Amino acid sequence: KTVNRKPMSWKTQLSRNLPVIRFFACAESPSSRGVFKWYKDNYYELKMLNPTMPLLLRDAQNIMPAVTTELDFTTNDLLRFMIQTGRFRDENGTISEARVEAAKDYLRTDWATLRRERWSSPAFDPEKPFLEETNPDWRNDPKIVSDLAKYLELKDALDEQIKTFKSGPNSEYLKAENALLMCQRVDLWCAGPKEVEAAVMHLAKLGERFNDYEPNLPEYITEFYPGASDL
Repeated sequence: KTVNRKPMSWKTQLSRNLPVIRFFACAESPSSRGVFKWYKDNYYELKMLNPTMPLLLRDAQNIMPAVTTELDFTTNDLLRFMIQTGRFRDENGTISEARVEAAKDYLRTDWATLRRERWSSPAFDPEKPFLEETNPDWRNDPKIVSDLAKYLELKDALDEQIKTFKSGPNSEYLKAENALLMCQRVDLWCAGPKEVEAAVMHLAKLGERFNDYEPNLPEYITEFYPGASDL
């Protein structure tokens, strides 16, 4: 007999993917009624399903109704965003091939090798805090330099790439960071309850993609390993 089970509600997964949800609204403005209604109708269910996750509603006069959360964007996410949206531009408005290539090289970094090679010199850590103050001449030690040859090659290339893709004019890197952070917010001017729910679902999907809080385990066991034969 086949048993059809409904998939788990997206509301039960919120705290697995998002650390907090903040709603902003103005109690005196008709444009915020949808936010207030959705929050009132869903708060107790969401809190029951996600007891540890803050669900905050902040009321302020003439505020833009919106919902926000926190997403753990990485440097890789930011560089992909800048490449895809053509944000590496020179003063004359053309795409900067040098910064684009530096960003692509950074995305191809072999992090596993870099972490492994970091410990190639016994009893020495090239990333030890305040190393440049306590041992500023460590790069002049032939044994350390020989042991860390691969690490230094990768690290120096990485530092040069970072310097290059952050060197754009008009604070382009900082502006791209701010633009990406705006993905954490959805404005809800005059939105109804359905639009508010769609916005929360959208943020939940982004949290599933970019936040790393809990793994999404399969609903059913897909593999089985028998125990020891003598049990």
